[in-house]
Amino acid sequence: MIRLEGSRLAVSGPLTIATVAALKGEGAARVAEADQVVDLSAAGPVDSAALALLLSWTRAARGAGRTLSIVGAPQALLSLAALYDVDAILPLAR
Repeated sequence: MIRLEGSRLAVSGPLTIATVAALKGEGAARVAEADQVVDLSAAGPVDSAALALLLSWTRAARGAGRTLSIVGAPQALLSLAALYDVDAILPLAR
């Protein structure tokens, strides 16, 4: 689920192969509208599909000339990003 809270997109629930397709379009539209902070502190569990989702949102934001940052990423997501060597591509706040 995605909730817009000002300039923050609060994402909650699982980010897995079974759920990310439903979130892709809405999130891409939101990050293209304005600069956004994606808050993942209530997200989980995650799998590699979460990385694909966040990469697509990052591309959408950059394509629209917007900035995007990702906060509150679960440790499992950070580990996957490092494993797949995309941690430098994703705008992950540390």
